[in-house]
Amino acid sequence: MLKNFWYAVEFADRVTNKPARVTVLGQHLAIYRTPSGKVVALSDLCVHRGAALSGGWLKDDCVVCPYHGWQYQPDGQCVKIPAQPDRPVPRKARVDSYPAQERYGFVWVYLGDLPEEERPPIPVWPEFDDLVENGGRFRAVTGEFLWNANYERILENGCDIAHAPFVHAGAFGNPEKPEVPEYELEQPDEWSAFATVDLYPPAPRGIWGRFARMRGQDLNNRPPVTTSAGWMLPNMIKLHVRLPLGDLIIYDTNIPIDETHTLVKWVALRTFFTGKWADKNAIQRTLKIFYEDAEVVDKVRPELLPFDLGAELHIRSDLIAVQYRRRRQELAEKGWLLSDDDKITGDVPRRTATVIPSPARRENPELARAWVHKARGEHPTVAAAELMGPSDEEIK
Repeated sequence: MLKNFWYAVEFADRVTNKPARVTVLGQHLAIYRTPSGKVVALSDLCVHRGAALSGGWLKDDCVVCPYHGWQYQPDGQCVKIPAQPDRPVPRKARVDSYPAQERYGFVWVYLGDLPEEERPPIPVWPEFDDLVENGGRFRAVTGEFLWNANYERILENGCDIAHAPFVHAGAFGNPEKPEVPEYELEQPDEWSAFATVDLYPPAPRGIWGRFARMRGQDLNNRPPVTTSAGWMLPNMIKLHVRLPLGDLIIYDTNIPIDETHTLVKWVALRTFFTGKWADKNAIQRTLKIFYEDAEVVDKVRPELLPFDLGAELHIRSDLIAVQYRRRRQELAEKGWLLSDDDKITGDVPRRTATVIPSPARRENPELARAWVHKARGEHPTVAAAELMGPSDEEIK
């Protein structure tokens, strides 16, 4: 799993002034909205006794821990300890706070410690500047789907043109025409890649077939459907289908809950049937695709994508997947893969919690060393912790 990227973690309209838990890359986050509307994302692990801040409540801009009432402001610093109101709050009483933004109807959280100028950008979804409610062309519907699979397997599946005639036979896949035309990779930047081909889906049925006949289309001699599929790092898929009726574009944000479970939050945008009356059908058709894919992808073994390119056999139509694996390898060599250094482990029992270093740790090395929930291998043994403190001044 990749850190140092922006992750779309929740639909923006679900983030309120009541703290809530989301899980990304194995790490629990407490996310909430301040009274002024600003979105905050904190590590969901109180530095005092490990309680979940997402179970707490707000006091002005601060989240209040439900266990002992410690109050954390949006930058992660604890500003109040009710049990000792007359004593100063220790400097190391704080939790990781992650940069958060709202865009495209999502809350995006940056999970990493790079300074702002070195961070990869949030991907561009240009259709959101052209929505029906703003006088534009695109009507959007949203949804989510839980997979029992690794997010990289899902990402590759979403870019895999060759699977459609078999996994989606009878829907948009045509088993009579399984050939994948040769394509050239389109790489608009170092964070994404796309493939565009002409496909021949089966003739539409039901209401779609009736509508096509009403438009005078010859269902036996239809033109090909130009389709683009691709990945956008760290975890997104974009599918663009140019139907005779208009454009259909789907963005999947494949949120890694852990290595073998993935929550997809998706947006489907269309330029046809843009009335609200068609939303239910659009959602059902999108979910049908997920159910068909999950039936296969959830059972793929090994569960995790191999790092060795030679571990699985690739053919020409897998070019876009191979490019993803090469890019991932490059990022792994830069140290952007999540590792044991991003986890803290209890001594008894040996249960772990993920705490990805936030930018504040890099900006304040002194604080990073003082943090109780440490990272990068700095979590002390019991003996070392006893030697390090807390200081007598802090516990008196």
